[in-house]
Amino acid sequence: MSGLSHFDASGASRMVDVGHKPATARMARASGRVHVAPATLAMIRDRSLSKGDVLEVARLAGIMGAKRTSELIPLCHPLPLDAVEIDLELSDDGTIEIVATARVTARTGVEMEALVAVSVAGLTIYDMCKSVDRGITIGEIRLEEKEGGKSGHYRRHT
Repeated sequence: MSGLSHFDASGASRMVDVGHKPATARMARASGRVHVAPATLAMIRDRSLSKGDVLEVARLAGIMGAKRTSELIPLCHPLPLDAVEIDLELSDDGTIEIVATARVTARTGVEMEALVAVSVAGLTIYDMCKSVDRGITIGEIRLEEKEGGKSGHYRRHT
């Protein structure tokens, strides 16, 4: 086929067999951005939205999303996550930067868990703010860094 590991020689989908690989410490860090109107950002900062503390709910949702990644992404291995951290930073231009870091000791990487964490946190911000701002955008979701495994260390160069 195309050399992609999730397809066999005939093109059928498959879950990659990682049973022969050693369990090693792995880390992945992903980021994304949510863009909101200035008034919405002020409400988030002041914790004045009727649904509650947007950032803390988004943080919790991101962690929960990371833990359920294998239920959302076909062929993704379930991983016993060691830690998931979600950092949210507000900028005066209406941007909320989300950074998720996931850690595991396992036979396969944790990039998808970090990416799902960012995505779910962003979607949660949208859900909590949509009643006051329908123009919210979520984007720029990307892997920033990964460590561990056969392919070693990767860091995005801007």
